[in-house]
Amino acid sequence: MNFFYSKDNLGASHFKHDKARGRFVEGAQNEIAVVPDFHKRILFSDEAHFWLNGYVNKQNCRIWREANPQVYVETPLHPEKLTVWCALWAGGIIGPYFFKNDEGHNVIVNGDRYRAMITNFFIPELNNHDVQELWFQQDGTTCHTARARIDLLKDTFGDHLISRFGPVN
Repeated sequence: MNFFYSKDNLGASHFKHDKARGRFVEGAQNEIAVVPDFHKRILFSDEAHFWLNGYVNKQNCRIWREANPQVYVETPLHPEKLTVWCALWAGGIIGPYFFKNDEGHNVIVNGDRYRAMITNFFIPELNNHDVQELWFQQDGTTCHTARARIDLLKDTFGDHLISRFGPVN
């Protein structure tokens, strides 16, 4: 299937993001021309929520079927969930990291918890790997892209940070 996106059929916000993605792809292609295994050097990171009542987050899980099953799932207003982070690249996986508070209860990610995970888990784990040439990628979630988190990651990765408000947007 071919999809054509233009400013006319997408909102201005989507067009702006498509332009940024286009610039990133162009930069990545230039990097691949110099370093052919560039794509193997990117640490891709993200979190996922796992609901403990059996609910499946359709944003993170796609089910492909020939026909629409018209499934209706009733969920509680505030079901307990577990948030898990990991980073992966051609050389392996760092994680998983489970977000829990001091009492061991599951918690959601916020800026302080993300900083603590980076400082106390991720950076020490990097010391167990040969990461001299690695790039780190994270999504644009607000708790990831606050100045303090970007500065912390730039201290570790320098210009090899792929993030909103990072050296590579």
